[in-house]
Amino acid sequence: MGPDFALAACTFLRDTFAMLLWGTFAYLSIVVPSELARDIQRRLQHFRIIATGVVATSTIAALPLEAGSIGDGWIDVFNRSMILEVLFQSTVGHAWLVQAVTVLSLVAALVIPSTCRQTWTALAASLVLAGFTLTGHAAMQQGWIGVGHRLNDAFHVLSCGAWLGSLVPLLLILLALNDPKKRISAGLALRRFSKVGHVVVALVLATGVINTFLTLGEWPTNWSSPYQAMLATKMVLVLLMVSLAILNRYRFVPQISFQRSKSLRAIRIGTMTEITLSVGVIALVSIFGMLEPT
Repeated sequence: MGPDFALAACTFLRDTFAMLLWGTFAYLSIVVPSELARDIQRRLQHFRIIATGVVATSTIAALPLEAGSIGDGWIDVFNRSMILEVLFQSTVGHAWLVQAVTVLSLVAALVIPSTCRQTWTALAASLVLAGFTLTGHAAMQQGWIGVGHRLNDAFHVLSCGAWLGSLVPLLLILLALNDPKKRISAGLALRRFSKVGHVVVALVLATGVINTFLTLGEWPTNWSSPYQAMLATKMVLVLLMVSLAILNRYRFVPQISFQRSKSLRAIRIGTMTEITLSVGVIALVSIFGMLEPT
């Protein structure tokens, strides 16, 4: 196992947990009624601390791994001179500095007053995600096309994170529907989730298609290319997620009023399956994001 594999693993962990933090706390801040949002936030306190730690640790580890990937393997991962050279004399290093600042803002959310913590976490996580566009395929293009590609990439990452992250509190909201004291607020949060979900999924699909053509210039139909094969697999997984979301929204949600137990169970299973597929998508992107788009 070389530094490239370890770097892909770091990227996977960083991206996954940053998306979860952004989507979860943006959803709680914007969509969920305040009293229920505070209750869910308390229940997710340990998750927030662990997720922030994973994002910070994987970001720190990424710099020496980048040095090893650029240099001569593991020997350069521990080479201080090589790490400093990458940090101060490469676009990767400059991007890492910006990303490190955004991660520090996320860590700061752990110690600020609880009244601001939810919103701060969402905003800081969104900055962390936006910082990802400073590297990768979007950063390879110059001029207005490069600017447009980065902006589209930022919208894509944020919309993907909004989708994935919102599924975590959704599971808790589904449980709250069984509590007579929380049922009204939970029902309102579920209806709002359905409305916002249409916009988020549309953004994911639209920005994903634009990214594909800006990066590759065509549909990924050449499966002899590892990049195109993994990109096509990602598309299939996303379409499966869309199918599950449609099934939940238009079949099982309307049945809650007269088949509560059965419908909620089906929605929970569908939601957990969406989360699993999302993690698979991020794993694929962590790998083919390091490949030449051919």
